[in-house]
Amino acid sequence: MEDPLTPHRGRTPSSPPLASSGGRPGRGRGEPLDGAGPGRGPGGAPEGAARRAVDGRLDSRPVAAPAAAPYPEGVRALDLGPNAEAQLAVPAGDPGPRPLLVFFHGAGGTAEQSLAAVGDLAAVRGALVLAPSSVAATWDLIAGGLGRDVAVLDAALEQVFARQPVTRVAFGGFSDGASYALSLGLTNGDLVESVLAFSPGFATPPRPQGRPRIWISHGTADRVLPVERCGRRLARQLGSDGYDVTYEEFAGGHVVPPELVAAALDCWLGDAG
Repeated sequence: MEDPLTPHRGRTPSSPPLASSGGRPGRGRGEPLDGAGPGRGPGGAPEGAARRAVDGRLDSRPVAAPAAAPYPEGVRALDLGPNAEAQLAVPAGDPGPRPLLVFFHGAGGTAEQSLAAVGDLAAVRGALVLAPSSVAATWDLIAGGLGRDVAVLDAALEQVFARQPVTRVAFGGFSDGASYALSLGLTNGDLVESVLAFSPGFATPPRPQGRPRIWISHGTADRVLPVERCGRRLARQLGSDGYDVTYEEFAGGHVVPPELVAAALDCWLGDAG
């Protein structure tokens, strides 16, 4: 019987599962991140941090009173060096403590697509959105093994936490990005309180920690990641493993409906935001 917590159709994370199509060509899989070298890991991280990245673990944590001034409202690219990309969307209003949603695009996608999918609905709820881009055409877990994208995400979170007081953290994503959000979210449940997964294919947390709440949606007409093999089975398996799972289906294909983005954010933040 197929295990929905691993890539479907017998594939492994080094061989990409079915994924959403997109418009961003990937960088070469062997191309190093800026700063990599002897004694350094992906993104120039120390070797110890690089080893944790291979395990999917994130070191960055919010601080109660960041020393630097909060980011002004708007969308900005974080300065992470060549071959490492992430955009941060800061809503208008009081620059005080805010929730943070990290959203992962589908295969071949972009940070801009992530922000287009969730940015406005998160902003009206006062939430920051961090939208990283995968180093290759899809996320490292699927494109060869955890490491590079985890290190980039950790560096991006470190920058955000250094300037912005964050009250709570959720991971979300679409398609491959939803599978990545589940895998990393369950591995970092001591940081991530909720995972919002739109049309995921699988979850492979290397070493689960904590018990984040899980919200999953899937279209009944999805021909890319069929609902019975993916969303339904994931929801059943994760529920049987003891996670608090909310599962919603909709009449549609491999898409992210705005009304379900709103439902997912309300499940995470509460109706009041």
